[in-house]
Amino acid sequence: MIIRNIKPEDIEKRSFEIIDEELAASGFEPRRLSEEEIRVIKRCIHTTADFEYAKTMCFSYGAVKKMKSLIREGATIVTDTNMALAGINKKELDKYGCKAVCYMADKDIASKAEELGLTRACVSMEKAMVNDGPVIFVVGNAPTALITLKEHYEKREYTPAFVVGVPVGFVNVVVAKEMIVNSYIPHIVNRGRKGGSTVAAAIVNAVLYDMRNNSRRFY
Repeated sequence: MIIRNIKPEDIEKRSFEIIDEELAASGFEPRRLSEEEIRVIKRCIHTTADFEYAKTMCFSYGAVKKMKSLIREGATIVTDTNMALAGINKKELDKYGCKAVCYMADKDIASKAEELGLTRACVSMEKAMVNDGPVIFVVGNAPTALITLKEHYEKREYTPAFVVGVPVGFVNVVVAKEMIVNSYIPHIVNRGRKGGSTVAAAIVNAVLYDMRNNSRRFY
């Protein structure tokens, strides 16, 4: 094995070049995807070193454009973990007057969840529904968050402006994601078991970086 001497500022650029090379070698078929969607997929691969995201990422029609529009409108981003919240680039969000929040650790969420016998994710999603203005729900851990959103949507009680649905795990994860995919809710979802808070944050950041400078190839 050869150690490559690469300047720190060039590491990310070279990483994306490697992703391009390996996607091309794998026979990745990008024609059904927009350039914006491809950049989101590459950011997820960069975060995870997992090329399966090229096959499993699912976008509703015009998803990235819709998410960009909501960010420009100053939408609130609500995450289901503080890890996802920490990973989102706040400097870029600030440019659009956006805020990102997570209610999972709030005392009222914990007490209400215990009282009702629900997960904190369920209750935190319901709390987010009373926010003024559009909400982008960013879910990287709790399938019950997606289930709650879909249930309120089906009852016509609430329509999420956008859902990033990439919870990771085994119990109800796949079915919860499919509930969002098989709806008219604008979404970016990774089908299957894979995902996580880092992937959720990566998707948001990919969109933000694309807004910042969509001419840079490696974004």
